[in-house]
Amino acid sequence: MKKITIAIDGYSSCGKSTLAKDLAITLQYAHIDSGAMYRAVTLFMIDHDINVEDVDLVVENLSRVKVEFKFVGGANCTFLNDRNVESEIRKLRVSEKVSQIAVIAEVRHAMVALQRQMGQTKGIIMDGRDIGTVVFPNAELKLFLTADEKVRVERRFQELREKGHTITREEVKANLIQRDYIDTNRAESPLRQAEDAILFNNTHITRKEQLAMISALAKERIKSLAIADE
Repeated sequence: MKKITIAIDGYSSCGKSTLAKDLAITLQYAHIDSGAMYRAVTLFMIDHDINVEDVDLVVENLSRVKVEFKFVGGANCTFLNDRNVESEIRKLRVSEKVSQIAVIAEVRHAMVALQRQMGQTKGIIMDGRDIGTVVFPNAELKLFLTADEKVRVERRFQELREKGHTITREEVKANLIQRDYIDTNRAESPLRQAEDAILFNNTHITRKEQLAMISALAKERIKSLAIADE
């Protein structure tokens, strides 16, 4: 069966990674969480007391960072220098600073190069903020997710609470607003919808409904491209 590259972009807490993981299982594709890569870099800087606002110092230490994805217990986990950090990178202390790391050109160049290397064989789904515009501009299927701010805040709040984090909705909202601003206004690869991306608002649909709609769309795209190649 023909394999394609699927790029999923969108704002924070719109369910990009959730959709990517579900879709990867359905299509039996590999899933690469690009956001986790920037979070891993951020965690390294935090753990080594490196000021994320000191660009020169961050770049100087970038060569000390190795990010990989490995399957552990049936789940795709992020490894930082051979350590499973999947849980740690989702904490608020990382969320509060990841956008500051992601605006640094040298960091983005390093991560994009790694992402492209991971995606050379097709049959992958990658989610992030510049996948369809920068990392894989020729992806056969591009999606741009969005949702109402109130819904995004609630989703993120419940996710953190379920993981045992003590946080208020006001703190979550402030973090989302800050990240949206930084992501859309940064000079290097800002968040924007690719011209050929399909806009998908999931405010009022369930995870199951979303997967059904997107998987049908993906399978139709794969089928049409396979026919075109005949």
